Amino acid sequence: MIRNPVLPGFHPDPSILRVGADYYLATSTFEWYPGVRLHHSRDLVHWRPLGGVLDERRLLDLSGVPDSGGVWAPDLTYHDGLFHLVYGVMDNYAHEVKDITNHLVTAPTVEGPWSDPVRLPGRGFDASLFHTAEGSWLLNMVFDSRPGKGFAGIEIRPLTGGEPRALLADRGLTEGPHLYRVGDWHYLVVAEGGTGYEHGITVLRSRDLFGPYEADPAGPMLTSRHDPSLALQKAGHGCLVETQAGEWYVAHLAARPYTPRGRCVLGRETALQRVEWVDGWPRVAGGVPAVEVPAPALPPHPWPAAAAGWDPPDQPPGAPPRGASAVGPARRGPSGARPVRHPDWSTLRRPASSDWLGVSGDRLTVAGGQSPHGRRAPSLVARRVTASRCSLEARVTFEPGGVHQSAGLVAYYNALNWHYLALTTDGLVLTTSDRGVRTVHLTEPCPSRTVLAVTFDGPVVRFSRDGRDLPAELDATILSDEYADEIIDGRLRTFGFTGAFAGLWVQDLAGEGCSAVFDRTRYREV
Repeated sequence: MIRNPVLPGFHPDPSILRVGADYYLATSTFEWYPGVRLHHSRDLVHWRPLGGVLDERRLLDLSGVPDSGGVWAPDLTYHDGLFHLVYGVMDNYAHEVKDITNHLVTAPTVEGPWSDPVRLPGRGFDASLFHTAEGSWLLNMVFDSRPGKGFAGIEIRPLTGGEPRALLADRGLTEGPHLYRVGDWHYLVVAEGGTGYEHGITVLRSRDLFGPYEADPAGPMLTSRHDPSLALQKAGHGCLVETQAGEWYVAHLAARPYTPRGRCVLGRETALQRVEWVDGWPRVAGGVPAVEVPAPALPPHPWPAAAAGWDPPDQPPGAPPRGASAVGPARRGPSGARPVRHPDWSTLRRPASSDWLGVSGDRLTVAGGQSPHGRRAPSLVARRVTASRCSLEARVTFEPGGVHQSAGLVAYYNALNWHYLALTTDGLVLTTSDRGVRTVHLTEPCPSRTVLAVTFDGPVVRFSRDGRDLPAELDATILSDEYADEIIDGRLRTFGFTGAFAGLWVQDLAGEGCSAVFDRTRYREV
């Protein structure tokens, strides 16, 4: 059986692809490096992380992007011996305007090397490619930034250039287009209803590429909007794949709130549903997402267990961590810095590179960076929270040189919402930022070397020091998509599109030079 979600934690907007016997899932990463996270499977049941594609500023610059900006809805396809990756970079989504640029990179293998990005035309986001023997086509939703406008349908144009043509007129919140040719029909799969609890997948078809497209009379292919009791909520943003044996599945995002229609600390996750063709339409049984789904008729292919923490060997220049399928060859930037990779870890707004990260065995040395509100060079190394009960532990060695310096463990959602246990000049300090309002819960003396842990226990976050729980139970649900949304006077200011992270954070707000050492780092699901 396939057990959903197949990619737990923050893995939204899946694009699924089969090349021979190999299946790949690409998901959105927003303000986190490396951009566009990849997973690999050979049976649709067992998935292993490959890390991310866009791991250097040559491929992606996230400087200045807002919380939940950055990389939106990638599209991974394969054509004429090349992998094609289309992705958008959102610099602003507020104030009824979308400042986004769409890009295309290609590679002969999924491991790279990836080409320099090519800027694509497009008047909206969620761009994707449709390949034919005659050529390739670019699709995207259209966003109209005039006052009172907004979502304005789906358009298509030749990838090589040309005027766009409308495939769908305004249908409300319609986005995430993927186009397929099956038999004599073109099938257009779109997301509708927004990304929250009204989300869903609609399928339309036409014999002609340019339409007109008619929607499946049976209604949405998949949605959770009518049943708050379903374990998987927010089901939508789908992408189809056909197995070697002719079986079909749809990859889609979903979320698991802790209470009915409540907050989703784990963010939007990736799930798979079996698709049956009925009267010429691809449909999911009941039109609702299931937690357990029959697996395809493929040989089981489990992967070796991954290391529990940051556990690469001493690295020669450019070498990937042991056990990691780092995507792309090692490269050096203009300063001589080289990428530092681990498939389960991400960094905030700047690439993981040797100019601020050092790896030796199980030891990670992190140079201090900007405050939570700095959008250029924060020093936060973190991993997705993948279960409602889990913990991150590390031994921290740090001697702060002034009040502007700190280092420790964090439960993080975005710049405004986090819980941070840090070594500072005042001792060990536990601080919460709740929509930007900071509260200090405790301060106590602490040596410069100590073992810290952060634990997610459902709706509660706890911290400990040297095995001793600290006397504070903190609200985990402020680290959720729903809580992060900010709408002021009816106008959107901040989206919540990611999910909770547990991480290692070093701050050097005055740029005076400091670093912290983290070793014995272990992430565990309880």
